[in-house]
Amino acid sequence: MNQENRSSGVTFILLGFSEYPELQMPLFLLFLTIYTVTVLGNLGMILIIRVNPKLHTPMYFFLSHLSLVDFCYSTVVTPKLLENLVVEDRTISFTGCIMQFFFALITEMFMLAVMAYDRFVAVCNPLLYTVVMSQKLCALLVAGTYAWGGICSLTLTYSLLELSFCGSNIIHHFGCEYSAILSLSCSDPSFSQRMCLVISTFNEACSLLNILASYIFIVVTIIRMPSSGGLQKAFSTCASHLTAITIFHGIILLLYCVPNSKNSWLLVKVATVFFTVIIPMLNPLIYSLRNKDVKDTARKLIHTKLLSHSMRF
Repeated sequence: MNQENRSSGVTFILLGFSEYPELQMPLFLLFLTIYTVTVLGNLGMILIIRVNPKLHTPMYFFLSHLSLVDFCYSTVVTPKLLENLVVEDRTISFTGCIMQFFFALITEMFMLAVMAYDRFVAVCNPLLYTVVMSQKLCALLVAGTYAWGGICSLTLTYSLLELSFCGSNIIHHFGCEYSAILSLSCSDPSFSQRMCLVISTFNEACSLLNILASYIFIVVTIIRMPSSGGLQKAFSTCASHLTAITIFHGIILLLYCVPNSKNSWLLVKVATVFFTVIIPMLNPLIYSLRNKDVKDTARKLIHTKLLSHSMRF
């Protein structure tokens, strides 16, 4: 039997949070509530941006795609997490695990980097903003983000498919995280580890450098502004995005500092919960709470829905 056939018949067991049986139901209710808010928040943000002509701008074009990424990422992982909290059978097939990993790979860092460039143009070149951030450029930036994310995902997924799994099948995680899958391989995982390190470091470094460069120019421009009104407007333009990237990249940098030991698995799980469950919920809240147009559109949609519902009765 060849290596591919041996791997395809493997079934993994996701331990999740099974070491805390007393927390299974509270965690299920908590994550279910968060996931519900995530779905409603991100799909609602996409709908709001679509129906309000005032929001048909490059910034909200990128934000709608960020909401789509958050919705898809959370939906790939969270339902399986919820299932494992209430059922005893925590198995997942090799194919299912690989598919979950492939579709759950993060492209959000690229979208946040693109949004940083958008904020740089908006603050530093406001008169040329609509010219520079044309529909064609916005479409190319988003397409490039998805394309590069897909290439990275395909490359790392292929590296997993090249491994064989013939020993332990217990994944100390609630999802098919890359290092957790590698730890179960009975092949030499050194090449896959190096590949993951190179891709992750390259993506994080490029993303952070783009964001830092953009905000250095933004800060310099803000400092040179003569009026306090312009300064306040520039700050409000960037505040939501700064909050989002601080949370996102702060967790990534924290993970880079985690020692490679068995005791670090709990911290990795908690950090992954933030990526898959918390951050996708927070992003639409961060961007909507500070925006009057988004809040007004949301109120109108809710009012219209309630009015049409009441008229039926």
